Amino acid sequence: MRKDIDNFIFHLKVERRYALNTQQAYARDLFQLLNFVCEEGISSWQDVSTKHLNLLVMKMHSRGVSPRSIRRHLSSVRGFLTYLLNCKLISSNCAVGLQTPKAYQDLPKTLDYNQITLLVRARSQSVKELRDVAIVEVLYSCALRVSELVSLDVDSVDNEQGFLQFMGKGSKMRNTPIGELAQRTITNYLQAANITQGALFLNHKGQRISTRSVQNMIKKRALEVGIKVNVYPHMLRHAAATHFLQSSHDLRSTQEFLGHKSIKSTQVYTHLDFLELSKVYDKHHPRARK
Repeated sequence: MRKDIDNFIFHLKVERRYALNTQQAYARDLFQLLNFVCEEGISSWQDVSTKHLNLLVMKMHSRGVSPRSIRRHLSSVRGFLTYLLNCKLISSNCAVGLQTPKAYQDLPKTLDYNQITLLVRARSQSVKELRDVAIVEVLYSCALRVSELVSLDVDSVDNEQGFLQFMGKGSKMRNTPIGELAQRTITNYLQAANITQGALFLNHKGQRISTRSVQNMIKKRALEVGIKVNVYPHMLRHAAATHFLQSSHDLRSTQEFLGHKSIKSTQVYTHLDFLELSKVYDKHHPRARK
């Protein structure tokens, strides 16, 4: 049974070309499923039934697992059982039609423009400071995920065309506009660090910077400039999306800007835009709450 999971993860990697983080998430969910069925005395995937999956959901509920996490877990199980069915290792997918808990959508945490301005303000001309400013500017200007940022090379930046090329989610090559300010901060950093090729953002050892280093830097920088909330890199992507939508009022362009496969993923930012409208209404409309 363990080998079937390993084969499925290999299938996701080679044939579906899923990102490493996605592969790891599937593996965690499925090995959790394997532990559960072994505890139930099941020795074959063919013997897993809808009843067993309902019991698994109940146990996850009792441990306080959120509805969103349960839905994601069951999605992994459905995909795995479909794979086993296609490989003729089981005769039916017992997860089809399984009722899943309703997940309430949490609005993404974001930053306002004044907070972004504080984060990109250079406090010295040291190489590290110029690098950190460039990182924040690129994350915000291009709405990048932190994994996309750390994968950038020097030749990923096309200053002539004003575009940034990188490998996005799902191993898909993406091109996104890069503004003049972001280009300028990158140029300043590269000149100060004397970098002409290879990885764009380096750590103090001259190696490609890690996602954890970027996360720690963003958090520390936010605290140093007086932002009292826990700031992480993805908040800059949320901020970019929100500000882009508020300015353009164009959901489809925002989808392209973020590289979302489905517009449903982008629609969450319309709720954020409505919240901003509500704040302005409450503050200025004569019939609003005071």
